[in-house]
Amino acid sequence: MVERVVRRQARGLKRMAEILDAAEEVIAEVGYPDLTTNQVAARAGMSPGSLYQFFRNKEEILDGLVARYTDDRQVFWAAKLAAVTPDVPLEALVGSLVDESVAFKSRAPAYWSLLYGAATGDKLATESRRLHGVIAEQVAGMLLRRNPALDPSHAVVQGTMTVAIVKAVLPLVTSAPPDRAADLVAELKTALIRYLTP
Repeated sequence: MVERVVRRQARGLKRMAEILDAAEEVIAEVGYPDLTTNQVAARAGMSPGSLYQFFRNKEEILDGLVARYTDDRQVFWAAKLAAVTPDVPLEALVGSLVDESVAFKSRAPAYWSLLYGAATGDKLATESRRLHGVIAEQVAGMLLRRNPALDPSHAVVQGTMTVAIVKAVLPLVTSAPPDRAADLVAELKTALIRYLTP
C-alpha cells in the first residue's frame, strides 16, 4: 500500500515537472500574457482536464515556475557553494560558477521573459531578489572559508557585488550571438577574478 502511494506521488511529481517544462517552452515562444492552459496541456501531451488536476489555472503554473526558478536554485547554489574548498583555484571556481549561471539561463529560456514581463515581473522579481540575497550570503560564506582573515561584513559586500555583476551581464550574454556571448562570458570571468583576488 505504502509503495503504491509513493509510486503515485513520484508519478505526480514527474508529471508536474513535465507540465512546467511545457509551460517554459510556451512562455519562451509566446510570452506569459498569451500563454493558455490549453497550449501547455497540448505541449505536455495531456488533456486540459488532466492538467487541471495539477494546476487549476495559468497563475498556479506561474507559481510553480517561480518556485522552480527560486527555491530549486537556492538549494542548488547552497550545495554547490558549500562544496567549495579553499584549495580550489579562484580561476577554476569563477569559471565553474559563471558557466553554471550561463547554462541555467540557456536551460530556462522563459526565465527572462517572466522576470521582466509586466504581467509577472513583480512576483518573480520579488522572489529573485530574495534568492539573490541568499546566494550573496552563501558566496560570502564561501569567500570566508577561502580567506578566514576577510572581514565578514566585507565578505557580504563582495558576495552581493558578485551576484549583481553576474545578474547584470547574463541578459547581455543570453541575447548575444554565440561568438559575442563567448567574449562576454570571458570578460565576466576576468572581471570577477580581478574583483575577488585578495
